[in-house]
Amino acid sequence: MEASQCWAYGYDNSRLHALPDAVVFARDHQQIQQLVKLCRDFQIPIISRGTGTGTTGATVPAHGGVILSFEHMNRIIQVDPDNRLLIAQPGVINEAIQQAAAEHGFFWPPDPTSSAICTLGGNLAYNSAGPRAVKYGTTRDNTLGLTLITGKGDTLHTGVKTTKGVVGYDLTRLMIGSEGTLGIITEAVLKLTPLPETRRTLQIIYNSMQGAAEAVAAIMAQPIIPCALEFIDKQAIDMIRDYASIPLPVNAGAMLMVELDGRHSSVDDDLSAIINTARNNACLEIKQATSQDEIHALWETRKALSPALRKIAPKKINEDVVVPVSHIPQLIAGLEQLSKKYSIPIVNFGHAGNGNIHVNLLTDPDNKSMQDTVLECLDEVFALVLKLDGTLSGEHGIGLVKKNYVGKELDKISLAYMQAIKQVFDPDNILNPGKCFPD
Repeated sequence: MEASQCWAYGYDNSRLHALPDAVVFARDHQQIQQLVKLCRDFQIPIISRGTGTGTTGATVPAHGGVILSFEHMNRIIQVDPDNRLLIAQPGVINEAIQQAAAEHGFFWPPDPTSSAICTLGGNLAYNSAGPRAVKYGTTRDNTLGLTLITGKGDTLHTGVKTTKGVVGYDLTRLMIGSEGTLGIITEAVLKLTPLPETRRTLQIIYNSMQGAAEAVAAIMAQPIIPCALEFIDKQAIDMIRDYASIPLPVNAGAMLMVELDGRHSSVDDDLSAIINTARNNACLEIKQATSQDEIHALWETRKALSPALRKIAPKKINEDVVVPVSHIPQLIAGLEQLSKKYSIPIVNFGHAGNGNIHVNLLTDPDNKSMQDTVLECLDEVFALVLKLDGTLSGEHGIGLVKKNYVGKELDKISLAYMQAIKQVFDPDNILNPGKCFPD
């Protein structure tokens, strides 16, 4: 390929960019194995890439080398409804997996916001999950086994095709979330879940963040688990008033989107239980969707955030931190203080059911002074998250953007063991070098 053609493969949704030396379009496992051995001989980096929807620079070729594109390895190899599994190549789009599974009455639980364009390989690389993780778990919880190639060029088959299996170390879960630094996945065995018979959707408005957080904790403490429990803070609500088709109360301090799924015979009883649990002194209103149009209108409020954010600021730094559910109020209160301290708009929304909050710092990339201030603020954001027993990333990964913050969460001994594991799988450091670990 010409350099101009390679250019398009040097970025991801972090907006970072570096020009790769070459782009290779793999079509099968054997080709990749030969490529790895060749690159190892000549010490050339290999960076696996799907469609570039990641937000942390994990697929940016910071040290040059070869971009290994999986756009031609996009085949669903087998759907086995009797054993509730699906086998697919890493270039398959998440939405295509859902459609193939649905034909047999199943779905694959991971559903990132970018499911219409993101690939299975990317979901595995970041352990991407989305709203349904609150009930059905993450990608790690819904993947049975992998076929991969290590940095030595060896082929590994990890995991099982059964729901139980404890022979040897769990290399499958180790690989998921490793961002292509330990091996190149060429095939995955996915665990399918039966499609629910029906769904119910609620939008609940509270006059304070504290009230909404108390409701989240109460909902997650009772037996009925929603399949989605999304949160939007006051700043986000104020931003989307002009975009939402459903009017929002002036004194709204927080909003929850709650979705239940289940059987026709029991879902309405479950819905009543959730409503009774969610209703507290801070609750202003509860709206239930009774048709597909109303469901669309309620979720449109949540989806209106992206255009609103783009209008407010030319760039956002989107962090996907996680804290224990009971600590969400302290997190939001601390973020409000940091927003005032640094005069930076901070908008928060995300997956409240598991404490995964997307913290958006709105900034101007052309303002050097503001960028320096944003980095100072971000440092305090991460310190706050760790103080609240949280973690710096729930599903976006580390990549380039967060690697120098990793040492704030992991101690030197843990990092040393992880680097030793990296050395075993990739002794010449050719697989996505310069990612995940602090400089």
